[in-house]
Amino acid sequence: MIFLKSKDEIEIMRRAGKIAAEVLLKVKEKVVPGITTEDIDRHAEELIRKMGATPTFIGYQGYPKTLCTSINEEVVHGIPSPDKILQDGDIIGIDCGVTLDGFVADHAMTLPVGTISDTRLELLEATEQALHVGIGAFKLDNRIGDIGHTIQTFAEQFNYGVVRDFVGHGIGRKMHEEPQVPNFGKPATGPRIKLGMVIAIEPMFNLGTHEVKVLEDGWTVETKDGMDSAHFEHTIALTEEGPEILTKV
Repeated sequence: MIFLKSKDEIEIMRRAGKIAAEVLLKVKEKVVPGITTEDIDRHAEELIRKMGATPTFIGYQGYPKTLCTSINEEVVHGIPSPDKILQDGDIIGIDCGVTLDGFVADHAMTLPVGTISDTRLELLEATEQALHVGIGAFKLDNRIGDIGHTIQTFAEQFNYGVVRDFVGHGIGRKMHEEPQVPNFGKPATGPRIKLGMVIAIEPMFNLGTHEVKVLEDGWTVETKDGMDSAHFEHTIALTEEGPEILTKV
């Protein structure tokens, strides 16, 4: 069942989204060569709690940390660790969930560490642009398949692999609600988009194959061919004014 949100509920999610956006902006300043992903995670948890919210990810299906921090060939769900030290030239995907007054906001971006290659920079720029292209398809009476088709079509002009095993999702009182929001698919398919729908759109593009694998820790997802991956995500509500990004300052 797809739960449509009231204006009051969207307002709560807007406040949660602002916190998530502010946290990632502050975390972004910490992404420098030599820092550990554990240090980044600790900083994020302190910020979220100071702002009166709760880190959604901690304890979610047993997940142990505030953030997911995924480096280079890691696609999503990388677990922060004192043993993971960022190096100049790396890219790191940082995913943050925030719960406020019973509602969740989910936000992610992939960042450069120091100076990165042109290939990695182009991957980051294209994946972020694809997110906004997908948001543009989140229109009244369109269908969820229109979002995925738009993102997939955008990716294919760069020959990027579009991850299929992990997708976007509805969001609200729970982090994962219906509908699923793939980054691929056929136009004019899937649930019809209605006012009050709130979803997380999150393109994941790989330099090589779309295929991925889950590591022995049960969480970290890597590309099967070891090539780089990028991930961007916003929580978006469909209001009378059109799609609104809730995860922004």
